[in-house]
Amino acid sequence: MGKILITDDAAFMRMQLKDIITKLGHEVIGEAENGKISVEKYHELQPDLVTMDITMPEMNGVEALKEIKKLDPTATVIMCSAMGQQGMVVEAIQAGAKDFIVKPFTAARIEEALNKHLLTS
Repeated sequence: MGKILITDDAAFMRMQLKDIITKLGHEVIGEAENGKISVEKYHELQPDLVTMDITMPEMNGVEALKEIKKLDPTATVIMCSAMGQQGMVVEAIQAGAKDFIVKPFTAARIEEALNKHLLTS
């Protein structure tokens, strides 16, 4: 199963994601509360997949995605964000995001995204 890094500035969202991901049998190897920390942890932990919130302090998810892609062009990053951020979603996909999950998300949607991207990577 996959090793996953969760990035979200809201602790309750990280907790919710971690709960869903671990119940699906994957391992959460790290958590980051902003894009800057996510890039550092990606470099340090080398996860199989990163979940990335878009709107965060210090460095937003799209900027962090671009930095991670510089470190590892094959990185698998799934963006997670609320509705109404279509412009950012397009930018994230162009920057190399593999998928996009809309908050509030369901366990089924998380499972679908993880299965799709962990089995093919």
